[in-house]
Amino acid sequence: MASSSSGLTFKLHPLVIVNISDHHTRVKSQSQPPTANGGDATSASSSSPALSSPRVFGCVIGVQRGRTVEIFNSFELLYDPSNHSLDRSFLEKKQELYKKVFPNFYILGWYSTGADAEESDMHIHKALMDINESPVYVLLNPLINHAQKDLPVNIYESELHVIDGIPQLIFVRSSYTIETVEAERISVDHVAHLKPSDGGSAATQLAAHLTGIHSAIKMLNSRIRVLHHYLIAMQKGEIPYENSLLRQVSSLLRRLPAIESEKFQDDFLMEYNDTLLISYLAMFTDCSSTMNDVVDKINIAYDRHSRRGGRTAFI
Repeated sequence: MASSSSGLTFKLHPLVIVNISDHHTRVKSQSQPPTANGGDATSASSSSPALSSPRVFGCVIGVQRGRTVEIFNSFELLYDPSNHSLDRSFLEKKQELYKKVFPNFYILGWYSTGADAEESDMHIHKALMDINESPVYVLLNPLINHAQKDLPVNIYESELHVIDGIPQLIFVRSSYTIETVEAERISVDHVAHLKPSDGGSAATQLAAHLTGIHSAIKMLNSRIRVLHHYLIAMQKGEIPYENSLLRQVSSLLRRLPAIESEKFQDDFLMEYNDTLLISYLAMFTDCSSTMNDVVDKINIAYDRHSRRGGRTAFI
């Protein structure tokens, strides 16, 4: 499938992925009740393609600032499989309700589940063009692939291409990044620190957490190396210049001097000193508590000794 040439930058929030996954899980559990022999629907569907769960559909909402499209949230829609269309009245009602709660959010496109975009998806895509002239299509693949390291989520745009002399709208894949706000980071961190159901120890959880951090740093390092080699090859003239990539790199590099500012150093040292002070206070408190326990034990032992053999001077 072709890649997008629109130059738009997409930012996807984790809440959208969680909503789509939750929507798919609920529909799958409702459409596939437990089997008669006690097995669950998941194992039955994995063994028989005929029992595959139905697709789910919904809208994605967010904001667009210039060339940056940020997808914040999503809501479910009713789908009619007979004519491959959405319930328009339900969509307008949900849009009105969300507009009252999120006045700055607009419908950016729609979402669905599946391994790849289908021909019938273009009918839904065209039906939403009166709301957004260039909607985006977020597709979540619910099938588990342990060999895949990237998220099973793709974002598609529609472009007009001439195929066999006939202009046609086709889906083109767009790249995206995961963007989080403070509330989402807290939620994700809370889920990451939940105790596993198999009763794993704290050391096991810490090792898994550190392994995840190490993998993230290793991946970041490898991607920076690839970008560095790519820029060197571009500077030597071995590959053609790509202005969109150079603008993104320039925008990233312009943020770096802000980290070396005097205000940042002062704030960093203040926070670092406060952290050390709290650590020292905790250490002193622990030492005082240990000392009190030792004194109490000595007093108890001295009191027992004085009762047995008379009182002696205690310094």
